[in-house]
Amino acid sequence: MEARLQAVMPHDDSGSVRVLLFAALRDQAGWEEKRMPLAVDGPQTALQLWMALELGALPAAVRVAVNQQLVDPDQQLHAGDELAFLPPFTGG
Repeated sequence: MEARLQAVMPHDDSGSVRVLLFAALRDQAGWEEKRMPLAVDGPQTALQLWMALELGALPAAVRVAVNQQLVDPDQQLHAGDELAFLPPFTGG
């Protein structure tokens, strides 16, 4: 019965952000997706959350997207946001 309740009840993501890493960033970190809590003591930006991931300095070529929209790394985050870090892509 508990499994059935979990299936009908939506996931509660209040107070957290879904973080996605792609390509080389994913390989460097060793994970593709994780949920990170937002700071309780005030606003938190995409750059601050990157630093909390302890992956080093944010490379200048990495693009930041919040809810599938490219944004500045200083973009303020809100509970439930999807935050993606996109390395440069090559192709033709």
